[in-house]
Amino acid sequence: MTERLDHHGDVEVRGATHLVDLAVNVRVGTPPAWLAEVIRDTTGQLAAYPDPSVARAAVAHRHGVPEDMVLPTSGGAEAFTLIARAIAARRPLIVHPQFTEPEAALRRAGRVPDRHVLRAESGFTLDPAAVDPRADLVLVGNPTNPTGVLHPRATLEALRAPGRVLVVDEAFADAIRGERESLISPDLAGVLVLRSLTKTWGVAGLRAGYVVGDPDLVAALAEQQSPWSVSTPAAAVMAATATPEALAEVARVAEAIARDRGHLVQALESIGLRPVPGEAPFVLVEVGPGIHAELREQGYAVRRGDTFPGLDGGWVRIAVRDAATSDALVRALAEVRLRGGLRR
Repeated sequence: MTERLDHHGDVEVRGATHLVDLAVNVRVGTPPAWLAEVIRDTTGQLAAYPDPSVARAAVAHRHGVPEDMVLPTSGGAEAFTLIARAIAARRPLIVHPQFTEPEAALRRAGRVPDRHVLRAESGFTLDPAAVDPRADLVLVGNPTNPTGVLHPRATLEALRAPGRVLVVDEAFADAIRGERESLISPDLAGVLVLRSLTKTWGVAGLRAGYVVGDPDLVAALAEQQSPWSVSTPAAAVMAATATPEALAEVARVAEAIARDRGHLVQALESIGLRPVPGEAPFVLVEVGPGIHAELREQGYAVRRGDTFPGLDGGWVRIAVRDAATSDALVRALAEVRLRGGLRR
């Protein structure tokens, strides 16, 4: 199972320049010009070892929390490795389907977590009362990748319990209008919230992310972090994207994503499909077995679903793009499904 957990969207398009990329959730091919300039300006500092203190202060100010609640990381994924190393939970539990790296990190650390698998028939919604009360480390995404479901803040708050560490992956929270349902606040006892900057700002190759949470837990993660794991350019991106101007820009982006997502959902519904209700820069939909491969033959890369626990090969995740790209994908999807129906 581990090799399947290590399958991510970039594998779908690696070395395949002829494919329209709807498998990777990075919004843009390059960062905006002003952010690219910030990155270029760091080249004069590269002879010195990186210092993430400015980034930590900027992120703390952006979220209204003390600096000891913030840990800059080499992308959101590094945080999962730090959690697996630092938190000696006896009964870790993953809420699936979700991003597979948390489970992969725990397995690399020699621990096999329990799974709480949400079901399609309930819209992949989460009932906190159904989560095993013995779990002392619970990891959940919000909005969840790949389902796109945005769990209410109250649902996540109900998962907090004495002796339990709650980890919420908010990698796509800045793509949600108003960052609704985010758990970040000054009161995060027993909680770690993970953020990624790579998706919205087009800097996946730079690895920029951070953790906000319980100061004691943040300190434990920091003890496991490799020296200088956050590069100078990444730290500069963290500081630059925490400004009021950047937050205003990302708010406009979230509005555009919501419009484009609505268009994609309507287009899928027009050919008889039922996308999972959600709010994220991607859409999960059940299209039937074999469709993923046939779409590749038509020039479209979408994220296969069968590497996510709880899903099978009939599911695909489609990144939200502009209306014209979504329309072209749905036309190809309709043709593929029609040919499949005729063959049957």
